[in-house]
Amino acid sequence: MELYHSPASPFVRKVMVVLHETDQLSDVALRASSQTPLRPDPANQNPLGKVPCLARPDGPALYDSRVICRYLNDRAGAGLYPQARIWDVLTLEATADGIMDAAVLMVYEGRVRSEAMQSAEYVDAQWAKITRALDALENRWLSHLSGPLHIGQIAVVCALGYLDLRHAARSWREGRPGLTAFDARMAERPSFAATAPAENR
Repeated sequence: MELYHSPASPFVRKVMVVLHETDQLSDVALRASSQTPLRPDPANQNPLGKVPCLARPDGPALYDSRVICRYLNDRAGAGLYPQARIWDVLTLEATADGIMDAAVLMVYEGRVRSEAMQSAEYVDAQWAKITRALDALENRWLSHLSGPLHIGQIAVVCALGYLDLRHAARSWREGRPGLTAFDARMAERPSFAATAPAENR
């Protein structure tokens, strides 16, 4: 299989963590794929022009991190989607993915749009979404972030890591001690340490 990826992408990191956790890293060749809304990668098999995209020899390419992670989990029988808690786990994943979406849009506003077209109000609105989601995780979902590893935990860690990478000045940890402790605890896990985002990636 081939994974079209960009190492700084939080969505790609989700897939990479799952590959580490399910011992499938050696089954996948990594293909660098630089993407922006204005400059998609023609080699990427995702018609939407996004990463990650998983090309398979025995079927059409899979895209969207949620689809790829579920496929890899089922392929390995890994149990990252516990049926007893499935709706809570999927909601956690969706919340984390929403944080990632908003955080990436904030970056694109500065990198892709011309300075004359950039909107501080738009950026602040994206951060407001992130703030509400982080508060929900802190106040209502912390108990669901404990226990055996599942995809919701993976997604939340990847979202928080991207905030540290691209929006550190906004200090997401302030007023969220539970989420901060969760992130610090999970950072020690080898799969997260191996995939930690870096500015030079």
